[in-house]
Amino acid sequence: MRIQTRFSQIITPFRLSRFNQLLTVGGVVLLIAQGYIPKPTSDDSFEAYAEDIPGTSFSFEMLPIPGGNFMMGSPESEEYRKDDEGPQVEITVDPFWMGKYEISWDIYEVFMFQELEKRYAEENGGLDAAKIPSVDAVSRPTPPYLDMSFNMGKYGYPAICMTQYAASQFCKWLSAKTGHYYRLPTEAEWEYACRAGTTTAYSFGDDVSQLDEYAWHYGNTDGGYEKVGTKKPNPWGLHDMHGNIAEWTLDQYNPAFYTSLDAITSKNPWNEPTELYPRVARGGTYDDEPEMLRSAARVGSNPNWKIHDPQIPKSRWWLTNARWVGIRLVRPQVAPSDEVQNKYWINFIEDI
Repeated sequence: MRIQTRFSQIITPFRLSRFNQLLTVGGVVLLIAQGYIPKPTSDDSFEAYAEDIPGTSFSFEMLPIPGGNFMMGSPESEEYRKDDEGPQVEITVDPFWMGKYEISWDIYEVFMFQELEKRYAEENGGLDAAKIPSVDAVSRPTPPYLDMSFNMGKYGYPAICMTQYAASQFCKWLSAKTGHYYRLPTEAEWEYACRAGTTTAYSFGDDVSQLDEYAWHYGNTDGGYEKVGTKKPNPWGLHDMHGNIAEWTLDQYNPAFYTSLDAITSKNPWNEPTELYPRVARGGTYDDEPEMLRSAARVGSNPNWKIHDPQIPKSRWWLTNARWVGIRLVRPQVAPSDEVQNKYWINFIEDI
């Protein structure tokens, strides 16, 4: 038994609120910034939309998730329930958009490789390619020493193996490219969206015999992930919330976090990271048994997720042994202040 583990637009759409200067070098606009802080626009309607990535032929779909209340965690009566899923607590979340699918390698590799980003700009921008800014001031991953897809598939398949820091830097880069504020979901936002108004173990109910219709898991894969969006969505239209790959959230993992929440802190809660390990991933994976795909199931990262990384020090970008964790985007309906935006783009915390 396997071990259970689990670009066509110019500068104006960026709506940046603070920057030091715009510098043009060799016809390429560079954003030399303290931070890329996209501003909300008054004409943004709360509807589903597709976001084109400037300078590429790629886009991604975002679905509106209405704000509301829900019971976070699982009831004591739920089969396979773990202690870290309780006690249940009523949570309030504000409206946000969430990615219809997990982020695929197609998009993530544009972030990974600056030369690839520039080539796409030339191919898709034509004579106006020089007007498409290359986001140089956002940190990018160091080149991986091997293929991080591990030959499981690239285009249309979910990007994996990035650290939570790398996932947050991707969100920062994407925000600069598009002019909309993107980040990872909080753990509460993730569970709220996964449940989609349900109170059962899975978003489709409690009958695990239906799982194959909605999820890729240990019992119906050959030890690898599948293309995104090939299973049925949950009631709010989100695919692969159960299984395929686990998804990073913004939170530090604390098995007793729910006990610390009260009437005030249960509104848009976020357990802000203060240590490198553990951090929360949600959703279960292609290598998990069905119980790990439940809406309330939680997983905390650990150093073994990069145990085979030969670099000294080990990479802050890649998790060689977490071949099943990736990214799903969130965009708040109302973008927060500049300070809060930067705070949610998690900075790297050294391992002490």
